[in-house]
Amino acid sequence: MNPKPGLLVMAAGIGSRYGGLKQIDPVGPHGEAVLDYSVFDACRAGFGKVVFVIRRDIEKDFRDVLGRRFENRMDVRYVFQSLDALLPAGFQIPADRQKPWGTGHALLCATSELSEPFAAINADDFYGADSFRVVGRFLASETAAARDHLYSMVGFKLSSTLSEHGTVARGICRTDADDFLTSVEELTAIEKMPGGARHQEAEGKYRSLTGNEMVSMNFWGFTPAVFAQAKPPFAQFLENARGNPKAEFYIPSMVNALIQQKQARVKVLPTTASWFGVTYREDRPLVIENIRALVRLGAYPEKLWA
Repeated sequence: MNPKPGLLVMAAGIGSRYGGLKQIDPVGPHGEAVLDYSVFDACRAGFGKVVFVIRRDIEKDFRDVLGRRFENRMDVRYVFQSLDALLPAGFQIPADRQKPWGTGHALLCATSELSEPFAAINADDFYGADSFRVVGRFLASETAAARDHLYSMVGFKLSSTLSEHGTVARGICRTDADDFLTSVEELTAIEKMPGGARHQEAEGKYRSLTGNEMVSMNFWGFTPAVFAQAKPPFAQFLENARGNPKAEFYIPSMVNALIQQKQARVKVLPTTASWFGVTYREDRPLVIENIRALVRLGAYPEKLWA
C-alpha cells in the first residue's frame, strides 16, 4: 500500500502587499484562517502529514493560532525558511537582501521532512475540496508512485484569480494534447483590465492577456525526487540574481526548467473547485463572503474543527 501523501504549506511570506500576517488572519465564521480550510480539505482527501514552512519570527504566533488545531488530526511538522537555509557552499548572502528566496527555496527547505509523495500549496490561497481530492488521488496512484519525475498541477483560469486591488503574480501555463505542461512562464505584475488583463514587462511595456489563460496557483503534486532536481536551478538562480536584492526563485520557473530539459513531466489535473485568495487586505471581505457561502451550502461545517 502506498503511504498517505504529505502536504507542504508555504507560509513564510512577509505579506508586504497585505500589510500583515495573512497566514493567520481570521476569515471563517469562528475565526478560521484560509489555511484551516486547506488542512481540513487535505484531511478529508486522505493526506497524513502537513509540513509548514515558516519564519522563526512568526513561529510562536503560528503555532498558537493555527498549528495546535491540527496536531491531533495529522502528523504536523515545521521547517524554517531563512536567508541562509540550504545555500550552496561558498555563496555569501548579499548585505542588502532582506527576505528569503521565494517559493522554490521554501520547497527546498522541507527536504528533510518529506519522504513520501506530497502536494505543495500557498498558505493564503483557498483551493477548494475537489483540488485536494484530485491531487490526493494522483499522488496515491500506482502510476505516480512508480515514476519519480512524474508530477502534477491543478490549473485555474486566470480571470478567476485576479484581484480588484492591484497586481498579482501568476504562472501562465501551456499544455499539449494530453494535458501535460509544455511551459510555465512566471509573470509577476498582472493587472485586471476590462475584458481581460495585462502584464507589465521588465522594460515597462504591457502585454495583453485574454483572461482565459490557464495559470498555476502553486498547487503542485511532487515526489521527493524534486528536491534533488531543484538544487541546480536554485544555484543558477543565485548566480544570476547577484545585484538584485528582490529576486525570487519561483516553483513555476523551476518546473519550467525541468520540463524544457526533459527531466520531468507535469500532468495538469482538472478540478471543479474555485480558487480565491487574499493578496491585498481589500480582498479579505470577498474571501469572508465566499467562505460563508460555502458554509451555507453545506460544503463546510460552520465551526470547522468542532
